[in-house]
Amino acid sequence: MPDTALEAAANQVMTCRATGQAPVVRTFFDLPTFTATHVVHDPATRACAIIDSVMDYDPASGRTDHAMAQDIVDYVTAEKLRVEWLLETHVHADHLSAAPWLQKRLGGRLGIGHAILKVQDIFGKLFNAGTRFARDGSQFDALFDDGARFTLGALPVTVLHVPGHTPADMAYVIGEAAFIGDTLFMPDSGTARADFPGGDARMLYHSIRRLLALPAETRVFLCHDYKAPGRDAFAWETTIGAERDNNVHVHDGVDENAFVQMRTARDATLSLPNLIMPSVQVNMRGGHLPEPEDNGVSYIKIPLSRS
Repeated sequence: MPDTALEAAANQVMTCRATGQAPVVRTFFDLPTFTATHVVHDPATRACAIIDSVMDYDPASGRTDHAMAQDIVDYVTAEKLRVEWLLETHVHADHLSAAPWLQKRLGGRLGIGHAILKVQDIFGKLFNAGTRFARDGSQFDALFDDGARFTLGALPVTVLHVPGHTPADMAYVIGEAAFIGDTLFMPDSGTARADFPGGDARMLYHSIRRLLALPAETRVFLCHDYKAPGRDAFAWETTIGAERDNNVHVHDGVDENAFVQMRTARDATLSLPNLIMPSVQVNMRGGHLPEPEDNGVSYIKIPLSRS
């Protein structure tokens, strides 16, 4: 069957390149979590989206802060941008989202993939979140299906469902640029892990090959960078062509079984992200803290092993 969503995204990229409809992208890099937050705007209308924001969190004390998010507020204000969207590529396991804090100050609608319902079900059970935790995606303003289309100012946007890292990963193709979350890293770093609950290496391979079918010139913006050995600077922008030619895990010519074998073996050596417990519990709630208990304080749960 034809992949109509992918075809629409590819045609959008080619049309926008031909007409010069390119978004302006300003990236804020959070060193403690190695996360790239992208502020994307349409230069014609000043409409913007904030993708994968970060709330500062100290795990030792449980304190939250918004220094990085404030930098984004300052930038948006200085550039006279109008926030239309706060977009999450997935429920992150390595940082806490600042989307509600930013939304309160800048406006905009909060969006994520429709498969967030599956993630909420998985982690709602894992953390025994109880009946007070809604598993219907109602913490978000919009739940996107594969192929969803909207505009950011005058820029066309096509949404692609790219599961594997998690069940709900989405890529946002805005104008001629793609914001792909945790599917791919820079070519010298490879690909994201697929061993979290609901993750699947085989599914990740198919999602990546789908992204790699976009035009080679497509600009690609990533959610993380950890500096591959031999590279001195952090980086978060590449192209589809560079990923096809040079990605160390999944360049053209790497078949599905070889990728799954590599990814599975590699994932078995990885420790859990430092902030996975607070991150998932906050992000599955759209960036909101868990409901306060009867003393007015919110708590993060940590499941204990009995072995």
